[in-house]
Amino acid sequence: MKKRFINICRLVALAVCAVVAMPALALQLKEDAPTTYTVKRGDTLWGIANIFLNEPWLWPELWRTNTQINNPHLIYPGDIIIVGYEDGEPVLMVKREKLAMTLSPETNKRVKPSPIELLAWDAIAPFIKQHTFVDEDSYNMLPKVLGNQDGNVRFASDDFVLGQQEFSANDQYRVVRKHATIKSLQGETLGIQVTHVSTASVVAEGNTDDTMLLFIDDAYQEAKRGDKLLAGGFDNPSNIELVAATSQRGAVVGDLHDHDLLGKYDVVVIDLGNFDVQPGTVMGLYVQGPAIVDDEMPRYIDEPGANSGGEWFVDTLTQPAMKVGEIIVFKTFDSVSYGLITRASKSIKRGFIVAKP
Repeated sequence: MKKRFINICRLVALAVCAVVAMPALALQLKEDAPTTYTVKRGDTLWGIANIFLNEPWLWPELWRTNTQINNPHLIYPGDIIIVGYEDGEPVLMVKREKLAMTLSPETNKRVKPSPIELLAWDAIAPFIKQHTFVDEDSYNMLPKVLGNQDGNVRFASDDFVLGQQEFSANDQYRVVRKHATIKSLQGETLGIQVTHVSTASVVAEGNTDDTMLLFIDDAYQEAKRGDKLLAGGFDNPSNIELVAATSQRGAVVGDLHDHDLLGKYDVVVIDLGNFDVQPGTVMGLYVQGPAIVDDEMPRYIDEPGANSGGEWFVDTLTQPAMKVGEIIVFKTFDSVSYGLITRASKSIKRGFIVAKP
């Protein structure tokens, strides 16, 4: 019995390693990949990479020395991507006419063409603008919206409101509201996810020792008494480069809308911070089924009565983690990061593993 248990454990361990820690394989094009592709307006690097590769995060590795393009992340509409081979390995080259500047009739200036984006940022821009993450202590110390002279409880654009005095040089604030407390799978509080409500500017002549007068410039929704004031403007990400995760391993600990089940183009919160990953990190999503009690009648560990006591000698088998999707990390914080789900073969939820793709 003991020998069988050890052998099974070894097989399970090998399966987990094979799935989550699979070594890099030689680059392979999709069987139906075209030999040429003309870049169109509205294309993204991620979308084009999916045309050629089953592992689109390996896109930069397909480029070799190319005198026509210095940065493989700068691709322009009209470029023709050509598939070739060097020493039996696939490579991508770009056929491009010399980039020209066009005359803009509105401004009477010459305008340089813009490269295509890595991702369709318009799909995730609302999340970047409307959500951010703050550690719990910092959140508790943020000044609050107090009210206004009319005694209102809700405030819209062009309203004046009073906020707690912060005594700082900041003249621009974001009004934010607590959305959720994000906790690790072990129950440790990682921080507070907040929703952006509006922007507000300080009216210098309205400050007192206890309060500051704010003018609400632009409201996505009505502000309320008790909302918090977060100094500064938005820190939007610039264009990012893709890099596959290597040894990092974490878990999905939340999302931006409190959904039980998530899918493609939803945004997840993972318990890896900016010391672990960077914007552009591609990670695989894995699910691991419940452990199995290998008794006379096999049952799952979470079934009623399974290993409920006095069964320490019964074999408990851990199931291998199976890949079910991929994410691209697009914004990082101290203790968590936001990731966009780019592939999902089943519904994603809290507790799923994130690791190398």
